[in-house]
Amino acid sequence: MKSLELLVERIILSSRWLLVIFYLGLVAALALYGISFMYKFLKIAGMVFVYDDAQMILSMLGLIDAALVASLIVMVMISGYENFVSRFDEADAEVSFLGKLDAGSLKIKVASSIVAISSIHLLQIFLNTQQYTSQQLMWATIMHLAFVVSAVLLGYLEQIMNGLKKK
Repeated sequence: MKSLELLVERIILSSRWLLVIFYLGLVAALALYGISFMYKFLKIAGMVFVYDDAQMILSMLGLIDAALVASLIVMVMISGYENFVSRFDEADAEVSFLGKLDAGSLKIKVASSIVAISSIHLLQIFLNTQQYTSQQLMWATIMHLAFVVSAVLLGYLEQIMNGLKKK
């Protein structure tokens, strides 16, 4: 019976390596997103003398938004791998955050990134209000506020959990 228990435990522990498929998929998604980013950048670069200030600001916000999404993907890939699969053996000293993001702090960073991305989208909407109805503006604002409240609650819960761990 003990050998069966050990076998089950080994299978369960080894199953974490299945997560590598997801992280490699995120690497491929990041590469595709990079190609999409370059396309958007080249499109903006071609219109630099045509766009007025508002259009250029909206375009730059789109690029900033893309950079935030890409950073979120990298953060999830690296910290997820570190937390759930294996430590990086040959991690560069320049990658100072490796090993410092646990599941709780990762959730807060992801929530903060989502709030930042949502803020940019909301700013884009408000800089382009003529294209939206008042109901669409209201729902975009409500959704953003829901993200903000969720991030604040996650931070508060993490603070409570850290306080309980120290006791």
